[in-house]
Amino acid sequence: MTRKLHKIDATNKSVGRLATQIAVLLRGKDKPEFEPHKDDGDIVEVANIKDVKFTGKKIEQKKYFSYSGYPGGLKEKKIKSLKPEEILFRAVREMLPDNRLRNGMLKRLIIK
Repeated sequence: MTRKLHKIDATNKSVGRLATQIAVLLRGKDKPEFEPHKDDGDIVEVANIKDVKFTGKKIEQKKYFSYSGYPGGLKEKKIKSLKPEEILFRAVREMLPDNRLRNGMLKRLIIK
């Protein structure tokens, strides 16, 4: 199995549409020999992440939540306080399946 390198320019692309395109390439769903239990995806390199586009009022209103499991352990971060690299990484991570293959797929994502 050979992995191809896909270079994607993030200029003026919305985060969600960019993340779905990246997730498909990392998982290998664009290949005819795709099988869900194999990690046959390609390497994805994203450039110009600083020029990514946020639509609507997401930059002021969207929040990410994390819960520690303890009473009072709910934490929130506004999307405004995060870097664009972290936002894209989190979006791609949530679009990949939550199984043993996900960490290997995320290691092949290069954000510049």
